[in-house]
Amino acid sequence: MTDIRKAVVRDLAAKAAGVTAVLALGFALAPGAQAAGAPASGAGAPAPVAAAELAQARAAAQSPAVLDKLGHFFARQGVPPTGQSAPGAAEEARAAVAAAPRLAGDTYAVYTLDRDFVAGTPGVPVAKAEFAASRAVSADGQVASVWTVREAGGWRVVNVASGGDESDYPALAASGGGGTAFREPQINAWYVLREGRVLPLDDEARRSVGAGGIELAAYQKLVHQRYGDKLPGSAYDRAGEGGGYRPDAAAPTTSGGGSTLPAAAAAAALGVTALMGAGLALRRRLHG
Repeated sequence: MTDIRKAVVRDLAAKAAGVTAVLALGFALAPGAQAAGAPASGAGAPAPVAAAELAQARAAAQSPAVLDKLGHFFARQGVPPTGQSAPGAAEEARAAVAAAPRLAGDTYAVYTLDRDFVAGTPGVPVAKAEFAASRAVSADGQVASVWTVREAGGWRVVNVASGGDESDYPALAASGGGGTAFREPQINAWYVLREGRVLPLDDEARRSVGAGGIELAAYQKLVHQRYGDKLPGSAYDRAGEGGGYRPDAAAPTTSGGGSTLPAAAAAAALGVTALMGAGLALRRRLHG
């Protein structure tokens, strides 16, 4: 797994403006729908994202405009347009065409540790879906993750990050027996919830829960110990120490009895969805 991943936060459907704050976004999940690589049912598992929703997310990610932006992203090897090592315009244009970007593999919903689960709210799943991720590859072997969310007007690409963690780990979980792949971004750990156990998918997760994983209840106690005193309203939060555990940009809603993908609140300077303030370690260091 790549320890340091470069990211460019930009709205690929609008003007590039340095960094982009993502507005309140979300998409409805169809009740009972099972998507490719979707989490298996069971205690603590979030509702699966409908295959039709992921297909729409993928269509947005592979539109001609986005593929063109991906070509330039690969031409710069993830370096922002204003970076000192960025190529000249003519050189970049040639390299963007030569990159011949394409999507590879499935598109997955990306689940992140739920703050209400951390707080110990009864019946809350371990994680919530935040965005859809598609793996993109270039002709010379570069890999990027395209993050897509749905707002009122349809699906929108909101971020491109070098590397493929957001699709690789869900794919690993699906091939290893299914379950819900989710991340604990505060320590850059990826897990899979399978049959009531939280199992590690990367080195950070193995250091967190051990090679054999732990029961879901034990994991809840673990994350509560780590972050429970940093939730909204805590002394940590009131003191402004690193911002505390920030709430979502908008509360989830439901449609037709199904769950909804919560709003993705972008931390513009980091290029990742913000769950906690900068005072807590985010080992997934993103540059751009």
